[in-house]
Formats: sequence, C-alpha cells, structure tokens
Amino acid sequence: MENYTIPANTRIGHVHLKVSDLQRALDFYCGLLGFELITRYGSQAAFISAGGYHHHIGLNTWYSKGQPPAPASAPGLFHTAILYPERKDLAIAVQRLIDAKYPLSGASDHGVSEAIYLDDPDGNGVELYWDKPREEWPKDENGELTMFTHSLDMHGLLALAK
Repeated sequence: MENYTIPANTRIGHVHLKVSDLQRALDFYCGLLGFELITRYGSQAAFISAGGYHHHIGLNTWYSKGQPPAPASAPGLFHTAILYPERKDLAIAVQRLIDAKYPLSGASDHGVSEAIYLDDPDGNGVELYWDKPREEWPKDENGELTMFTHSLDMHGLLALAK
C-alpha cells in the first residue's frame, strides 16, 4: 500500500459523547461553556454548536442513561479539546468556570498553545485551549517542534477577561 497523507485542511468535525443525564450535560456545555442548542431529540439526545454549525458536540443517553462515569483506567476518549479563536476568548471561558466554582484539573502552557483541563459532569475530559501564532511555536535547531508542558500564567490569562 502506498503512503497516504490526509489532506492538510481535514478537521475533526464533531465529537459525540455518551452522558448519563442529558439536561445536566446541556447545563454544562450550553449553560456554562456557552454552546448553542441546535436540536434536541426528546430526552435522549441533543446537538450543540458554536456559531450555528449543525453540531460540534452530540450528547446522548442511548446506552448510558443514569450510569456512572467510565473508570479512568478504561480505554476510551481521553478528552475533547475545544479550540478558542483568541486568548481573550479562552480567558473569558476560564473566568466563567472560576466564577461558577467549577473545578479545574490543570492548566498548561505547551509552547504551541495554552490549555485548561477539567471534567464534564460525566467525567469526560475537556480541554479548553487556544493556539499561539505559528511563528511563536518553539522549534529546535532543525526546525522541529519542541512542545513542552509548563505552568500556565493564569494571572496573565485572566487579566484578559476583564
């Protein structure tokens, strides 16, 4: 089989999550994070998005209604990463979480991006991040990316939320 490289403009279109309580998931993703409810299929499923897209996130209880979160050590999705267009947009989202006293599990500067980590109400990992401009991405002497994990300057980030 010949080598194949996926086209550069390919994107992950959406993620579809199993949740135990649809309304609780909507309260988190729409009420707290600010996604828009696009359509709902009764009490079992909903599709939400940013900016009127048909859906970025699907939520359903088809196999998971009332069930506990999957064990952390089980195979499955590590996290859903939500990319914000600007650093200020990330700052506003983080400030909303802090104001709501929603628990965060981490905050990192990866050189190429700044990220906040948390779990949704069903224990699904969520990363909220923004990408730094490409010209600022760290590279070694050969031009290869040298991503890292450093502490995030939360004070600097949150200053933008004002």
